[in-house]
Amino acid sequence: MVVKGVFWEDVLVRKKVLGNTDVELTTVGLGAWAMGGPWLYGWGPQDDNDSIRTIHTALDEGINWIDTAPIYGHGRSESIVGKALKEIPNKPFIATKCGLTWDSSNERITCLKRDSIRRECEQSLKRLGINAIDLYQIHRNQPDEDIEEAWEQLARLKEQGLVRFTAVCNFNVSQLKRAQSIAPVTSLQPPYSMLHREVEDDVLKFCQANNIGIVSYSPMQRGLLTGKITPQRLANLPDSDHRKVNPDFNEPKLSPTLNLVEHLKPIAQKNNITLPQLAIAWILRRKEVTSAIVGARKPEQIQETVKASDIDLSAEDIETIEQLLAMRDEKIKAAS
Repeated sequence: MVVKGVFWEDVLVRKKVLGNTDVELTTVGLGAWAMGGPWLYGWGPQDDNDSIRTIHTALDEGINWIDTAPIYGHGRSESIVGKALKEIPNKPFIATKCGLTWDSSNERITCLKRDSIRRECEQSLKRLGINAIDLYQIHRNQPDEDIEEAWEQLARLKEQGLVRFTAVCNFNVSQLKRAQSIAPVTSLQPPYSMLHREVEDDVLKFCQANNIGIVSYSPMQRGLLTGKITPQRLANLPDSDHRKVNPDFNEPKLSPTLNLVEHLKPIAQKNNITLPQLAIAWILRRKEVTSAIVGARKPEQIQETVKASDIDLSAEDIETIEQLLAMRDEKIKAAS
């Protein structure tokens, strides 16, 4: 993948070509998950005006793409993105998803049937206020037996001009191969952070070999790697914040992780960067990664994290981080 610099709103931001396309994405993309507000996997209350200002700020800072999904707040995130887009002349690259819906009781439903995906696509287009979705992604790899049916429908939607490129999230190598046998996969969106490195075993290498872009999510592990999480802050999170029940935010993982963060601080200070920037730069060190999706709820957050696009960590820093991560893993293993 070729790394280039390009001006977006007169700001130079590093970019990479996305998979088998000619599209260049900034290596930091804006994630709109938290902009959905409270739902089963929400982040607590969110002010819509803050969300819109954050989107506009991200574009002003040079970011050229936004990732959202209909399930985020049951349509709220997409609607907010759509509202923000109405106020700007130059539209960014928009990625959204299908396969997760909800019923009248707001219970989450996983569905990969072709008719459902068609309806979801039409509803997303309406909420976003656009004529075609730039990157349409299968959100979850469930039900596994319906993956082929779903991928065939995405290929059909592309042929019909409702989407430009088709992609997947959270797929393993076997599932990627199954999709590829039907139609090319533009990109994969996997979780990837210092704390969750499962994709390094085989997924990253497979995607590199098959020209599939990687747009990773949760590089700061939902805030754990920012230095802003403390036991007291966790206790004060609203019940609508999904992190309260997430295993990473509870023992036996929490204490070793917070200890890790303390030892990451000198590395960040030595490089004159913040912990969030360090966490994102660590993701971008891998050549296979096209872009890191970075969530933000307020303008100042994305103003800080977009700067990670220009940070290149030294081999020494990367090796030190490897040692710290190994120490964390040993502590978790001993405490389990």
